Amino acid sequence: MEVQELAPGLWRWTAFHPEWQEEVGCVSYEAPDAVVLIDPLVPGPEAERFWRALDRDVKSAGAPVHVLLTVFWHARSAREVAERYDARVWAPTRGRAAIERRVGRVTDTYRLGDELPGSTVPLKTARASEVVFWIPAHRALVAGDVILGGPRLCPESWLPEKRSLDDLADSLRPLLELPVERILVSHGEPTLAGGREALARMLG
Repeated sequence: MEVQELAPGLWRWTAFHPEWQEEVGCVSYEAPDAVVLIDPLVPGPEAERFWRALDRDVKSAGAPVHVLLTVFWHARSAREVAERYDARVWAPTRGRAAIERRVGRVTDTYRLGDELPGSTVPLKTARASEVVFWIPAHRALVAGDVILGGPRLCPESWLPEKRSLDDLADSLRPLLELPVERILVSHGEPTLAGGREALARMLG
């Protein structure tokens, strides 16, 4: 497990994913009104250390815990987090059933562009079941599978039928209107500065 404090209240940690056989990224964001965990995965061998640290942070924050998932494939440890902290679990309206099957319960649903806890905003991708999250306070994008480290677009084989990489790029182009500084990905290394310029290069 590797833990990075990217800014006060914004953390990224990695944990080994047994199915992917690689380290994947997760995000914790402490807002004034919420503790937001995005795509959380508890690191198996270091679970005790992880829970100790998160228990401390949640207690210190004194705010409710919310779990946000970029895509249903990233349910990961959402069930354990929800049970431990009585956390609210958020899902896009169209993806609720798939997330509920993996997490056990969904407490809240949202639509693209809605303001979620911590003023986090879900934004469109070419995969109907996947969003990227925008955290305005930290000028950070949090991506699941559609943007990989680099940043670069995911392989075309990850997209739905009849969707191309051009379609994916078109769906992500509105992100260039945001003052993006950081791109926090699940797969690969994050971009910690110059995010908008990196996005522009990726999207051509």
